[in-house]
Amino acid sequence: MEQDRRRSPRYPFVGSIEMREGTSEDKRTARVKELSLNGCYVDMENPYPTGTSLAIKLFTETEFFEAQASVLYCQPDLGMGLMFRETKPYYLMVLRKWLLAAMMGKKISPP
Repeated sequence: MEQDRRRSPRYPFVGSIEMREGTSEDKRTARVKELSLNGCYVDMENPYPTGTSLAIKLFTETEFFEAQASVLYCQPDLGMGLMFRETKPYYLMVLRKWLLAAMMGKKISPP
């Protein structure tokens, strides 16, 4: 049986994400399907390649979270897994609030 390599559990999450590669001004948007303290899973048909560094913003109806992230894995035509890096303390509080709501089974309104 394959062992799960995640450092923290993932929870269902409905939100949108904006992503920029490096210093590029080109933004891509997609939907976030799952969220954890260390990363998220993004549904998108043309994911970035593994190892790509991204500036990201996750949005719900009332709040947003931003961080630097790296693509840990990609599944062509399906999506990709991101690992958060360099998260400022304020955004870490937003992320923890969303995770607490997800753990308790509360709905977070998408944008």
